[in-house]
Amino acid sequence: MKFEHVVIVNDPDDPAIVDMSREELWFGLLCRVEDPAPFLPGLDACSIVERHERGVVRELAFGSLRVRDRVTLQPMDSVTFEAEKTGEHTGGSLTIRIEEPARGQLVLRFIYLTTQPEQEDGSTMYADLVKSAYQQSDIDTVRVIRDIVANARMQ
Repeated sequence: MKFEHVVIVNDPDDPAIVDMSREELWFGLLCRVEDPAPFLPGLDACSIVERHERGVVRELAFGSLRVRDRVTLQPMDSVTFEAEKTGEHTGGSLTIRIEEPARGQLVLRFIYLTTQPEQEDGSTMYADLVKSAYQQSDIDTVRVIRDIVANARMQ
């Protein structure tokens, strides 16, 4: 299944939204790489097992489930998380890309590629539930980044 959507970060037409700079947004994405706990409910631990020039390899623990992923960074542009397929985990990838569709407007584009088929038993209900969960999680990601940026601004 491939699924993508956009979450608005800065909207010049909405004065209720506190703007972030691209640098602040990038900082928030790096926080998700280094300390994913605030972004991933149910995560018990994260260990960085390898660092390389373009990213890291991590091991994530959700109870007894272990997920190993490779994180690739395109500085100030995108982060890609590629989870390894195992007997307990189906694998897949998530790319989060910073986009500026109009001057002053920043959005995050979330692109999911999973091994989950689009339809099961002729129904899209399961895929629709997964997509809805992804969207809510991604809205929460922006909320957590806003909290991190607000705290950094106060220091």
